[in-house]
Amino acid sequence: MSYKIILDSCGELPENLLGDERFERVPLGLEVGDYQILDDDNFNQAEFLQKVAECPTCPKSSCPSPERFMESCMAPVDHVYIVTLSAPLSGSYNSAELGRKLYLEKYGSKQIHVINSQSASGGETQIALKLAELEEEGLPFEEITARIEQFRDELNTYFVLDNLETLRKNGRLTGVKALVASTLNIKPVMGADKGEIIQKGQAIGIKKALGKLAELAASEARNTPEKRLVITHCNAPQRAELVRDLILARASFRECIIMNTRGVSSMYANDGGVIVTL
Repeated sequence: MSYKIILDSCGELPENLLGDERFERVPLGLEVGDYQILDDDNFNQAEFLQKVAECPTCPKSSCPSPERFMESCMAPVDHVYIVTLSAPLSGSYNSAELGRKLYLEKYGSKQIHVINSQSASGGETQIALKLAELEEEGLPFEEITARIEQFRDELNTYFVLDNLETLRKNGRLTGVKALVASTLNIKPVMGADKGEIIQKGQAIGIKKALGKLAELAASEARNTPEKRLVITHCNAPQRAELVRDLILARASFRECIIMNTRGVSSMYANDGGVIVTL
């Protein structure tokens, strides 16, 4: 069966898949003051981060329209999967679901499944890559959808950011009861619970916080030789490599992928942020 895997643009793709017709990234909009762009192939991270640093107001994102998701569903394939940002963090999931319904109403039956990643960035990547594996095994659509939901439920997401202000000002930290004072240089180690951001630990300084992240990730992971380790970073390759080495010293994985964040993930992670999914 032919298939297409659609991610909203908070999900990164490895370089070897960027031109692969099986995958598509649907861009969210980004706004920094008067500066407005789409998070598409033209995204320039350095320029964007500079705009964010210079702008007194908080950057914002806007999800793709249902019509845009509907257009992607028109691909001449048998199965379509749409992977979105965590529903509690973005309207992207609801927009994709509406796009699926609009397609079915207008064009008739097609097997389309929308997956709320309950994560972001590398979490979407994990789900997209797993979907491709299941499709390449030739499994029935119904079995793939059931297995991918289970896979999603077993994913763990962790992150350490130098700056949590964008998340806080955009109301994405409602599940966090209290955050330590940034003036003390105490860095929270964050995670996710059913798509809601939670605090899982903290440490003094970024290096110790990254070490705590690695320790938590490795200790909470199960069946790691069967899993893929995905690390995304916002302009911080050395931090990503440090975290990789610390995790791999504690557990083995079938594969490790490190990627630089695109637009939406860069906006929320801010310069220097590191995100781990496994």
